[in-house]
Amino acid sequence: MEKTIEQYNAVLHLCRQLFEKKTVDYGTAWRILRPSSLTDQLLIKARRIRQIEETGRQAVADKVEDEYMGLVNYCLMALMQLNLPKDTTLELPPQYALDLYDKYAHETRELMVKKNTDYGEVWRDMRISSLTDLILMKLLRVKQIEDNQGQTLVSEGLEANYQDIINYAIFALIKLKFG
Repeated sequence: MEKTIEQYNAVLHLCRQLFEKKTVDYGTAWRILRPSSLTDQLLIKARRIRQIEETGRQAVADKVEDEYMGLVNYCLMALMQLNLPKDTTLELPPQYALDLYDKYAHETRELMVKKNTDYGEVWRDMRISSLTDLILMKLLRVKQIEDNQGQTLVSEGLEANYQDIINYAIFALIKLKFG
């Protein structure tokens, strides 16, 4: 588990660096996106990954690793959007955005630690393509929950699904970076 936490933190650090740089470049323009639009952005990224996995071809030179990092960052943005008060200004101070990023990333890492304790590190035996499929399944669940105005009868809500997507994407990145 110690190795997983070290690798997880290393990958998350790369994602955070990217988020920080984009925040400098663009501010928090992503705040204009409704949660459903963030979900659609996630779906675009996950479907692109699957398309590349299935065909082995890509016309745009962006790396698959970049798409997984995008999944992590868009999910963290979605968690922020879900939890910020409705009257929060669109432009967040950069440090505040980073503090929120760190808060939700920490909560998500803690969830991973708990689940890894229960499930062991079975994800290490999984194919990256299976992690992609799990991400797509979670996104379809999120879309259904959104279409039901956030109501579920017995299922996890939006936040839990976003956190699972983050963890699956980080697992894929660990497998790609560390083997």
